[in-house]
Amino acid sequence: MATIVVGYTDTSEGEAALARAMAEAKLRGARLEVVHSHKEGRGIEAEDVLHYNEVMADIDHRLDEAGIEHATHDYIQGQSPAEDIVACARITGAELIIIGLRNRTKTGKYLMGSVAQDVLLSAPCSVLAVRTEDTPG
Repeated sequence: MATIVVGYTDTSEGEAALARAMAEAKLRGARLEVVHSHKEGRGIEAEDVLHYNEVMADIDHRLDEAGIEHATHDYIQGQSPAEDIVACARITGAELIIIGLRNRTKTGKYLMGSVAQDVLLSAPCSVLAVRTEDTPG
């Protein structure tokens, strides 16, 4: 069975990536690996951990209802989100990674880095970048 990894955040971009991943998983008969990563595991508030526990449980429920074989991963292991997404793809032998894109200024990208760029440059497989309808083209 093919595997698709989706990078997820609780944002419109994350929801767009998840929706596309669900559609691709159904189309391909693939297993879905949903990855959320707390940025480098630093300074995580208990409320954030509890929030993502609920979010990931909701995603589990949605994927169960859709009949999609899946696993969810909420990483707090000191790596960047891009490293966690790419590692999951390598471990599972994924054929596709799906990520959401958000619009950022050049300065914002320079100062904060870009998860999307890091995934694109490090991925062991094809990457599908998804924009939301409200993301300027």
